[in-house]
Amino acid sequence: MRRSPLAEISGALGDLGTLLPLMITLAVNGSISLSTTLVFSGFFNFATGVVFGIPLPVQPMKAIAAAAIASRSSQRETVAAGSVVSIIVLILSVTGLLHWVTRVIPVPVIKGIQSGAGLSLVISAGSSLLQPLTWLYPFDNRIWAFAAFVALIATQKLPRFPYALIVFLVGLALAVATVVVDDDDNDHYLPSFGLWRPRFELPNWSRDAIGMGIAQLPLTTLNSVIAASALAGDLIPELPTPSVAQLGASVAAMNLLGCWFGAMPVCHGAGGLAAQYRFGARSGASVMLLGLLKMALGIALDGDGEGTLLGLLRAFPRGLLGVMVVAAGLELAAVGRSLNHGASDLWESSVESRGGKRHRVVSDEERAERWTVMLMTTAGILAFKNTAVGFAAGMLCHWAYAIAGAIGRRRRAGGLGERAALLNTRAMGRRR
Repeated sequence: MRRSPLAEISGALGDLGTLLPLMITLAVNGSISLSTTLVFSGFFNFATGVVFGIPLPVQPMKAIAAAAIASRSSQRETVAAGSVVSIIVLILSVTGLLHWVTRVIPVPVIKGIQSGAGLSLVISAGSSLLQPLTWLYPFDNRIWAFAAFVALIATQKLPRFPYALIVFLVGLALAVATVVVDDDDNDHYLPSFGLWRPRFELPNWSRDAIGMGIAQLPLTTLNSVIAASALAGDLIPELPTPSVAQLGASVAAMNLLGCWFGAMPVCHGAGGLAAQYRFGARSGASVMLLGLLKMALGIALDGDGEGTLLGLLRAFPRGLLGVMVVAAGLELAAVGRSLNHGASDLWESSVESRGGKRHRVVSDEERAERWTVMLMTTAGILAFKNTAVGFAAGMLCHWAYAIAGAIGRRRRAGGLGERAALLNTRAMGRRR
């Protein structure tokens, strides 16, 4: 934080492109409490920054959010779905099954999940956020989106440039201008002071709530726990990498606490980590600052009922959020570049190497197989819009290559055995 404060602050805001649209829509539909979500997610941001020391995000559970938005679920059903996921993840973490799952899942499949999630963010930004824009609306139009995209491209070689901070401040100014100009709009208004009053919300474990939780489970375990742990090791190797059990326990604790008060179900996403890293975050200090900001807004701007802060957030320009989502998606998808050079499963112990490990030489055939497995996983996620389907496709592809390799090695071993026997017979004949 002392070396580059603006970059850390900018990185803290890098995940807003994913957080704001889902949080605002859920709050408008009455599926979550906005002020309670800000307070609890802010506390979780601060706590994870202290405990893990890396810019670990606190993101919405996307499958639950999408289902709750589509069906306009009540607060009780939404928080029940989050608690269902948390209970299962907690059991997997305590029993050690998450470690076993991590050992079983090959690295190309994990990389494919990360790339698929990243490209899904890019597609979502293009179809859901940028498409409804026009050229003429004064404060949220394609011109602003194009300008933000050009600025993003221009700062590619400046990883510490506070891009997200600047875009957020510009978007906030445009949102205020929208509220001032459209003073007749009942959905847009400036926030007013009002202390937060926590309200207990008993979850409703209905069939729909349990179904939403089960649909979220593959995304949480694969992307928010396993892939996030692997990505943290890739992006910030100089800091201790949180284990999958630690991340699983963190996800469970966050939701088992916040969901009883109407807070949005949250998790740690690989996409959010990539976004915050892309915009300059390198330590837990960045998310600690974000957490303090969220808690201050949630406590001080509760207002009447759900809080007037929602009126300002509704006016935040979609175009700027969309470009931030595109940047986050590209950063996450780019982790596939290290598949065949630098991946964790390619390092092996070595006495000759000073560091104790050396990079294993990968043949062209193995490179092609690893790329195919990763692309099969990514394609399954994009084609079916389902992480579980992509995971199954990648694992089937991996097992097919493993079976074919085992058969090939057995045939080669059999051929070598026959050749050795033939040579031995000829040698014995010459001796006679």
